Amino acid sequence: MSRIESPLYPGIARTNYRFVVLSLIFIVYAINYADRTNIGAVLPFIIDEFHINNFEAGAIASMFFLGYAISQIPAGFFIARKGTRGLVSLSIFGFSAFTWLMGTASSVFSLKLIRLGLGLSEGPCPVGLTATINNWFPAREKATATGVFIAATMFAPIIVPPLAVWISVTWGWRWVFYSFAIPGIIVALAWYLLVKSRPGESRFVSESELALITNDRQANSDPALQEGNIVLSPRFALLDKLIRVRKLAPLDNTKALFTSKNILGDCVAYFMMVSVLYGLLTWIPLYLVKEKGFNFMSMGLVASMPCIGGFIGAIAGGWISDRLLGRRRKPTMLFTAITTVIMMLIMLNIPGNTLAVCIGLFMVGLCLNIGWPAFTAYGMAAAAPKTYPIAAAIINSGGNLGGFVSPMVAGFLLDSTGSFNAVFTWFGICAALGLVVILFLDEPQ
Repeated sequence: MSRIESPLYPGIARTNYRFVVLSLIFIVYAINYADRTNIGAVLPFIIDEFHINNFEAGAIASMFFLGYAISQIPAGFFIARKGTRGLVSLSIFGFSAFTWLMGTASSVFSLKLIRLGLGLSEGPCPVGLTATINNWFPAREKATATGVFIAATMFAPIIVPPLAVWISVTWGWRWVFYSFAIPGIIVALAWYLLVKSRPGESRFVSESELALITNDRQANSDPALQEGNIVLSPRFALLDKLIRVRKLAPLDNTKALFTSKNILGDCVAYFMMVSVLYGLLTWIPLYLVKEKGFNFMSMGLVASMPCIGGFIGAIAGGWISDRLLGRRRKPTMLFTAITTVIMMLIMLNIPGNTLAVCIGLFMVGLCLNIGWPAFTAYGMAAAAPKTYPIAAAIINSGGNLGGFVSPMVAGFLLDSTGSFNAVFTWFGICAALGLVVILFLDEPQ
């Protein structure tokens, strides 16, 4: 960890251990996403081995999100009371163990059951990681830390398709899961040893770093710099009217969270956009092989294009929302919904050549992820600090039910029509419905 002299304590070195924690957050969530998204790359192999239709294949992928949605709200309550350290470590170890078990599955039923277990064990992880950011970073750095967290969700799927296809072709699809399980087991131990629930509990954090974190968060009185507050400016007057800026009291109890039209609306809008994202991550590999005629190796490379676009979009979208739009969240959310509808229309008519498909999928990922950080950041703005883990759990839990529904709906449409046109139409409808919901959200001042 780097050490510099603290202006608060002259002559005393200040640690920057929070950035070690941030590095672990990135690694943990990248592994988390790799373990959930590797199913898309191996689905064609599973379909061939078990002789199942597309609906059944979609159901295997979907079962993860049922478990993922179920476990998040209980995890939010637990973390709000007991802290993050133990539960996050247990979550990492648990989803790594279920990833290993995927390679041992002998039937479609066991694949579904293990995917459900994978979801149940992964659910506490994002709630714990965002709560860690909330605890470990001063207000001035939280946006940057959250951007790194979100970027991990797109970094992993960039490398997963080509790596998973290569392992499947070389050693068989089961070795994808055996191989992917190992890093998580190691990182679970590292998290438990290195990351406490709060920086004040860590022996690696100096008094001056702790003062930087806590004093900045508590004493910062500039409303323009406080997390969740937007910068009021005459140049944003028209935009503020269009996005319904309102001065809202922070939601500081559980009942207020579960009855807030804004939290529930964000949850529904997130459900629609998750339906598109995880529908794509599940079915793009098969789309490339069956519809566009790619072989398995080239498919692995092209299938990573939405995630490359998404990685860039997530970082750019967070920066735009924080820096250019004064921490307004709705504009990038609206941009994502509108452009995703447009991109689904383009995908319906895209030529079959490799360059066109690569550009199309890259733009799908970019457009879809420009507003992705805002769905999480919106909950930070609406909820009080003490209730944020529960707010994040509500948004994530309800939103990720879209990942349960969408792969199965897409599989059903494929079985019924034999064409991916129906699938992209479904994704477009989801994005359009998300747009309508976002329009009615208030932008918290």
